[in-house]
Amino acid sequence: MSQRLSFKEMCARFDVTPRTLRYYEYIELLHPEREGRTRYYGPREIARMTLILRGRKFGYPLEEIRQWLLIYEKEGTVAQMRAWITMADRQLKELAEQRAQLDEAMQELRRLRDETAHDLEARDE
Repeated sequence: MSQRLSFKEMCARFDVTPRTLRYYEYIELLHPEREGRTRYYGPREIARMTLILRGRKFGYPLEEIRQWLLIYEKEGTVAQMRAWITMADRQLKELAEQRAQLDEAMQELRRLRDETAHDLEARDE
């Protein structure tokens, strides 16, 4: 029998809040099976959740993740892999730019901190 997780188990496994899981369903990232009012997440939804969270970790917006997941459904694995490479290249460039901005901000903060510490020491003398 294939693995199925309840709503609560899905939240625990992926360390997400119930609100997050409901939201992912609302924006059609996930489509759990329903038996009455109970939701069950099978292997497909578990795999999708893994990809969603990985995408979030890399900084992708949810809409871009949703579009990427749709490529698999409409065009298959090869098209999805090609799209992933394009997305990854674009995101790597964006992250490099963010890193450069962060490094610059840290340098400026260190410089100002050191100037302030120096000024403070001069007043104490």
